[in-house]
Amino acid sequence: MLKDGFENIRISVVEQLLIFLLDVAHGDMSYSLPEEMKRGSVIGNIAKDLGLQTGALTTRRARVDTEKTDKRYCNINLKNGELVVAERIDREELCGEKASCILKQELVLENPLELHRISLHVQDINDNSPEFNEELINLEIRESADRGARFVIEEAHDADVGQNSVQQYSLEKNENFILAAKGNTVELVLDKELDREKQKEINLLLTALDGGSPQRSGTVVIHVTVLDANDNAPVFSQAVYKASLPENSPLDTVVVTVSATDADDGVNGDVTYDFGHVTEDVKKKFTIDRKIGEIRVTDSVDYEATATYEIRIKAKDGLGLSSYAKVIISITDVNDNAPIVSLKSLTNPIPEDTPAGTEVGIINVQDRDSENNGQVHCSVQQNVPFKLVPSIKNYYSLVTTGNLDRELVSDYNITITATDEGSPPLSSSETVQLFIADINDNPPVFKEQSYSAYINENNKPGSTLCSVSARDPDWRQNGTVVYSLLPAEVNGASVSSYLSVNGDTGVIHAVRSFDYEQFRSFKVYVMARDNGSPPLSSNVTVSVFISDVNDNSPQILYPTLEGSSFMTELVPKAAHGGSLVSKVIAVDADSGQNAWLSYHIVKATDPGLFSIDLHSGEIRTQRDILESDSMKQNLIVAVKDNGQPSLSATRSMYLLISDNLAEVPELKDISYDEKNSKLTSYLIIALVSVSTFFLTFIIIIMGVRFCRRRKPRLLFDGAVAIPGAYLPPNYADVDGTGTLRSAYNYDTYLTTGSRTSDFKFVSSYNENTLPADQTLKKSPTEFADLFGCSDDSPEV
Repeated sequence: MLKDGFENIRISVVEQLLIFLLDVAHGDMSYSLPEEMKRGSVIGNIAKDLGLQTGALTTRRARVDTEKTDKRYCNINLKNGELVVAERIDREELCGEKASCILKQELVLENPLELHRISLHVQDINDNSPEFNEELINLEIRESADRGARFVIEEAHDADVGQNSVQQYSLEKNENFILAAKGNTVELVLDKELDREKQKEINLLLTALDGGSPQRSGTVVIHVTVLDANDNAPVFSQAVYKASLPENSPLDTVVVTVSATDADDGVNGDVTYDFGHVTEDVKKKFTIDRKIGEIRVTDSVDYEATATYEIRIKAKDGLGLSSYAKVIISITDVNDNAPIVSLKSLTNPIPEDTPAGTEVGIINVQDRDSENNGQVHCSVQQNVPFKLVPSIKNYYSLVTTGNLDRELVSDYNITITATDEGSPPLSSSETVQLFIADINDNPPVFKEQSYSAYINENNKPGSTLCSVSARDPDWRQNGTVVYSLLPAEVNGASVSSYLSVNGDTGVIHAVRSFDYEQFRSFKVYVMARDNGSPPLSSNVTVSVFISDVNDNSPQILYPTLEGSSFMTELVPKAAHGGSLVSKVIAVDADSGQNAWLSYHIVKATDPGLFSIDLHSGEIRTQRDILESDSMKQNLIVAVKDNGQPSLSATRSMYLLISDNLAEVPELKDISYDEKNSKLTSYLIIALVSVSTFFLTFIIIIMGVRFCRRRKPRLLFDGAVAIPGAYLPPNYADVDGTGTLRSAYNYDTYLTTGSRTSDFKFVSSYNENTLPADQTLKKSPTEFADLFGCSDDSPEV
């Protein structure tokens, strides 16, 4: 018999597979399986049925979800695509007495999102025996009962359905009763009149048999008590009572009241009510008043658990006659379940350059309520660049709606709110934290548009000039800034030989010492580069300004020093006070106040005779020249700059007060202090020897007198060429001082006989001096004699 049972199941499975093949064509998959299969038993192969490669199940995150239930009765084996049993499946527990038991499951695939419904047709197996509601049925029958009288017996209940439910009844053989069974009605038929005096009690064994293989049965003992005549059984006012009950109704709520009447009088007409064969769940949820027939709620009822209750009610009179009615209680849905938001998939983090419209997550929403109470709308808050797009039943795609910028917002707390259409509506929310991944989309930005650095010349190598700073709002290596100098040349040399920059801090150092007189400013370019891939960079200009330091002394351009010779200027005797005698010309390589020059006479033969202009360097007479003034005037002029500390230079000037060369004394006695060390030695020796000095003095006086007796000839008549005056180029500082102005021209007349006895005559265009066209003329022999030159001296 067991073998035949499995053959029936196999045939049923084949039939259901044919149904499945038809359903697949419409997008659903159906499988048939017997109840009570072991966990891990194979139901079918999802991959083959969908035409998918086995590996695609893993790639697309295949999973089984459920509809309005917390239990998942099947799972997918991602390795081979088989659909296997995950939980014990008890058809009687799931579907009760329903002829068809179908479990709804959902197969979810991602990338792209697909939803396939899976219908599991649970086939009944004969795993339950017929059961009677009572272990002993008591019947009280009056002996006056006529032959053929029928007495209704409560039928047996078998949790199985179809062929496996109760199919037939059998009554143990006896003398008085036979069994009449038709459908769900079981009646005990009196076949032979009772005789109370002969037999007061009769025990009958009633057996219920199902149609399963192997066949199962259940028995009950019918205890018949023979009474006096009670020939009327209670009669219900309705064969079927229907009532509607909202779920979650308060306890002790009256659902319905049943009513039955009995035509008999006295005890025979007293009716009591009770439940017939009902499940334990019904006994837990409801109770009936035995006297008045009110059915009340004793426990909470849930529409989502059970939508309908069918209760069999028995009415019994005082002497044991009974009748039955049916009560159908429909549970109405109340919006008592808030939607449930489930995050099924999420890409986290997402790059900040993700384009608008990109799907980043999948949301599933379930509401256990029905109709409008189970209709759900999903949304996200308004202040985030995301929205929900309906996809497949109860599924939403979370997509981007705008550009993302990690530097502005690095993460979002997205609150997903689901609201049903019940009255009042219920809602629930789920918060998802979504992080934004950084990309290198921002170059470093300097805090300043340009930088200026100031440093004094003669700085020490390694000195700090300034610091540049750039900020990159990107993250980690994308925001790490490295500084470097761009290749360039400064004054013909590489910029790296002048400056260096710290790659981490941006501090710029001097590599060498700068010279303001070489160059005063230059520009370099600093690059700030991040460590992203690819790296981004920006440049900034750094202007370096070198400040002057007073490190150069004034240079005196006029009068000049040429070797060991000295220069002498001739001053006319007729020069009046304020006459221009000469001009000191000096320059300073420094700038600004370091190059502001001032001129001073630090030593003079006659301090009151000459003065020098503080700023122009012009030497003028302070008074008219007197006959008593010494012909030979020696001036030591100092030129100072205005630096701190001040630097200076000195130069000696030799002036001869004379109108012509004939009056000029022996020039060999005139020498530069700094170049006449040899002559000084001779003079010292001469002073030691009085006789030698006296003899020498007599000879000089005689030579001067001899020269004065001879008439001088104009120099222009001879063959002597007198060179023009030395005119230095025009130098100028910030205020024009230190230069020889063009308003004054000087002519210089030099002898050529001796390197230690040069002589200079000065003519000017000043009205206080000699006329410009007045010139001394001498022959070469007279000129040589005048200055004591020998015949073998070089020509002029």
